[in-house]
Amino acid sequence: MKFVLASYGTRGDVEPCAAIGRELLRRGHDVRMVVAPDLVGFVESVGLAAVACGPDPRTWQDLHRDLLTHMRKFWKIQDLIRLRREDFKLFTQCWQEISTTLMSLADGADLLVTGVIAEQTAANVAEYYDIPLATPHTFPMRANGQLVPTLPAPLTRSAMTVSEWLGWPMTKKLEDAQRRELGLPKATGPSSRRIAERGSLEIQAYDEVCFPGLAAEWAKFDGRRFVGPLAMELPTEADEEVASWIAAGTPPIFFGFGSMSVESVADTVAMVSAACAQLGERALVCGGWSDFSEASHFEHVKVVGAMSYAAAFPACRAVVHHGGGGTTAAGLRAGVPTLILSTFGEQAIWGAAVKRLKVGTVRRLSTTTRESLVTDLRTILAPQYVARAREFATQMTKPAESVAAATDLVEDFARLRRVG
Repeated sequence: MKFVLASYGTRGDVEPCAAIGRELLRRGHDVRMVVAPDLVGFVESVGLAAVACGPDPRTWQDLHRDLLTHMRKFWKIQDLIRLRREDFKLFTQCWQEISTTLMSLADGADLLVTGVIAEQTAANVAEYYDIPLATPHTFPMRANGQLVPTLPAPLTRSAMTVSEWLGWPMTKKLEDAQRRELGLPKATGPSSRRIAERGSLEIQAYDEVCFPGLAAEWAKFDGRRFVGPLAMELPTEADEEVASWIAAGTPPIFFGFGSMSVESVADTVAMVSAACAQLGERALVCGGWSDFSEASHFEHVKVVGAMSYAAAFPACRAVVHHGGGGTTAAGLRAGVPTLILSTFGEQAIWGAAVKRLKVGTVRRLSTTTRESLVTDLRTILAPQYVARAREFATQMTKPAESVAAATDLVEDFARLRRVG
C-alpha cells in the first residue's frame, strides 16, 4: 500500500511520524514523507524518502518565541503587531506549501498520516482525494475534562471547545482559500470537528496513565486510540563519550534544551553550573539547537550537542528540559524525576502532568533563576520524588511496542477503507 506522511516542525514533531513511516517501510509498503527542509537528512538517514516543504522551522520558532515574549510587554504594541504579521506570513507559507506538496504526493495513496502542525491542511487534501486520515497527537489536543484536574471536568471540556471555535477565525481565511481551490464545500466549523466526523484515526502518541481518566472519557470516540510515545531511540556519535563521562563520577543531572533556542548560552551554562555546584551535583548539558561550543568550561559540567536520551537518562539523577512530549516520555521511562522549564503551551501541559503525577515539577523558563533552579532541583531530588519516578516508569510503554501498535492501527485502517 501507499502511505504519505506529512510532519512539519522540529525533530520532536517529526519523529513520531518517522517512526511509523520506518515501520511501514520495513513491512514492505511504499512510504513518502513531507518535512521541513532541515529535517530531510534526518528522515533519509532512517531509510525514508523525504520531500522538503515549508519555511525554516528555526526561524519560525524563534519568531514565535519573541511574539510570546512581547505579548507580556503590551506597551511595545508596534513590535507586537510586526511580529504577529511576520508569524502569520510564515504560517501562510507553511500552509500553502504543504497543500501544494500533498496534492502532488497523495494522489493514489491509501492513507495520509499527518503531524499536528500540518493537520488542518492535510485534512482538506485527504477529503479531496477521499482517502483516510491518521493523526498522531503527542498530547491531549481534543476537548476533554482531564487536562486541568483542579477544575470541574465539564468546565475544562467546555473551555477547550470554546477555544477551538475562537481559534478557528485565525485559520478560516486560509482554509476557505484551500477548499475553494480544491472544489470542496465551504467549512462551517473547526477542522477538528470535520476530522472526527470523517471517522479519522486519532492516535494518542503518549501513555494514557499520564492523564488519568482521559481514556474513559474518550471511550465513545472509536477513532481515538492510545498507543504510547512514538520514538526510534537512535544512537549518536557522542553516546560512548557521554557514557564514559557519566561512569567517571557521580550520576549527573541532565539539562536539555531541545529545539528551544537559548538567548544567552554563557548565562545559561553559568546558571546551571552555579546551581549544581551549590548542590554538589554534576551537570550533563545537551545544547540541542543552541550552540554551546563556546560556553565557559566547568569541571563538573559536560556539554554535548546531541546524544541518545534512552542511553543516558537511566544513568542520571534527574532530567531538566523544555517539556517536549518525546523528551518528557524518555525521562518518565528512565524512572528519574523531571523538572520542566516550559516556553510553549504544550510544554506547560506536560509540566503540569509531571507535577500532578508527583514525578517532578514545572516552571516557566523565562522566570528561572539560579535560586529558583536550586529550589526546584532540591524538590525533585527528594526521596519521595525519586521513588515515585522509579515506580511510575514501570507503567510506561516501551517505544518498540508503541510503534508496532500505531503501525498496526494505520495498516488496518488503510485496509478497511480499501476493502470498503
